[in-house]
Amino acid sequence: MEVINGIEFLPKFKKPVITTGTFDGIHIGHQKILKRTIERAKAIQGESVLVTFHPHPRLVLFPEDNDLKLLNTLAEKKERLSDLGLDYMLIIPFDGAFSRMKGKDYVEVFLKGTLNAHTLIVGYDHHFGRNREGDFALLERLSTELQFELEEIPAQDIDQLKVSSTKIRAALLKGDVKTAAEFLAYRYSIQGRVEHGEGRGAGMGFPTANICLSEERKLIPANGVYAALADTDFGRHQAMVNIGIRPTFQKNLERKIEVHLFDFNSNLYGKNLTLHFVQRMRDEMAFNGPEVLSEQLNKDALEAKIILQSHA
Repeated sequence: MEVINGIEFLPKFKKPVITTGTFDGIHIGHQKILKRTIERAKAIQGESVLVTFHPHPRLVLFPEDNDLKLLNTLAEKKERLSDLGLDYMLIIPFDGAFSRMKGKDYVEVFLKGTLNAHTLIVGYDHHFGRNREGDFALLERLSTELQFELEEIPAQDIDQLKVSSTKIRAALLKGDVKTAAEFLAYRYSIQGRVEHGEGRGAGMGFPTANICLSEERKLIPANGVYAALADTDFGRHQAMVNIGIRPTFQKNLERKIEVHLFDFNSNLYGKNLTLHFVQRMRDEMAFNGPEVLSEQLNKDALEAKIILQSHA
């Protein structure tokens, strides 16, 4: 997959089959749209193109809103799209001027005039342009006028629930990483650099890697203890993860992500680590001292190993 950062670097497309959107999470609904885009492009010997936006439009339209958390960093999005077999990812810098483009101009000037769209693939209830004024009815009218093909993918459901990035975020904020994985068709992951901690885990026989996230707006699942898989420079390892404020030891509310890798004794400081969440095991709790916590950690480790073995 070729990544294009801005329209000034556009190649000359022959028959681009285009879909557009933020596609945060690249969940199963997104994947259906993308796979159909790829299929149509191959059928006409054209190019499959995702037009996406950075930063996320909500960060530009509502700069005072600090609640938005992202399911994918830009690097993660590139990796997922490449795995699907997409030809091009076009990243449009999203700013105030772009957000004010009228729906008709967006299609006429940008999609057709600039990108020379041969086919446009959109998801159910797709809206675009200033104040989301553009809809499928406008696309149908313009497709005839501007001579491009148009296809709408219907709503995707799992057990009668409409798939959306919003519902995935809600599941993760409850710690429900299993439901999130069903919606995503892959395990939710976070990535960061390993930093020095206070060393308390090692003193109880459970040394931990403390993770500093590479993207501050990346969504962190709910506080608690999880079974997970950890990708390191030394390969993939089974792990258990604590997310939270470590109430047994500290009084402040700073959240930490601590990872204990099973059967591992190499130095990870300063290296990147990627966590893939498998299952939440329990809430974070305050214990009556390190000895009681150590007993619980041994129980957690046994439970995590059983869970991870069942998902091997």
